[in-house]
Amino acid sequence: MFSLIFATGLHCMNADDKLVMAIPKGGRILNAIAPLMLRAGIDLKDTFSEGCERQLQFPTTDPKIDIVLVSNFDVVTFLAFGAAHLAIAGSDILMEFNHPEVYAPVNLDVGICHLAVAAPVQQFAKEDYYRCSHVRVATKYPNLTRNYFARHGVQAECIKLNGALEMAPNLGLCRRIVDLVQTGSTLKANGLVEIDKIIDVSARLAVNRTALKIRPGLIGDLIERFREAVNVV
Repeated sequence: MFSLIFATGLHCMNADDKLVMAIPKGGRILNAIAPLMLRAGIDLKDTFSEGCERQLQFPTTDPKIDIVLVSNFDVVTFLAFGAAHLAIAGSDILMEFNHPEVYAPVNLDVGICHLAVAAPVQQFAKEDYYRCSHVRVATKYPNLTRNYFARHGVQAECIKLNGALEMAPNLGLCRRIVDLVQTGSTLKANGLVEIDKIIDVSARLAVNRTALKIRPGLIGDLIERFREAVNVV
């Protein structure tokens, strides 16, 4: 069933088709990758120009590449099912979905932060972190969260939230949160403390495996351009 669905995205692709690259439409990654993409020969200036606030697909200075802006958590879906041939996404999202059709060959070394477990300061001071057998956790990352707690012998009941995670423990929704942390200032402002780091996170260049097989020359060249852009001092 998957192969039939997936094929609809790429089976008509030929050598003259433009490549579509999906990138997050907001947040830390979009602003961080613009200089890097410029060094790779892809100018995003029209993406930020006046009057383009509602536009989601853009040509680039590379005539073979179009950009589509999608939400952070939709990037992998667009890539896995062939709606995009390449993408830039956080390693957190790539690991959360862990899709077999997605290959991430280049660490772009931007958008650096980490995924962490946090809890209210007072609550954490009163209990042994790993002594409980069950914990309720608010997070955008249920798969990574369950796997992390399972490694410590704890069953995690995950509540999926897309925002306002820092408020959840103080309102009684959960005892822990799992979220991205950069400076820790948001946690501190909401009376939370980081308990443990789960993974380091950075932006990655990812490709659709079938697209890479169909057009190895062009996509392989782009991969090398991004590798060189990362290594520019």
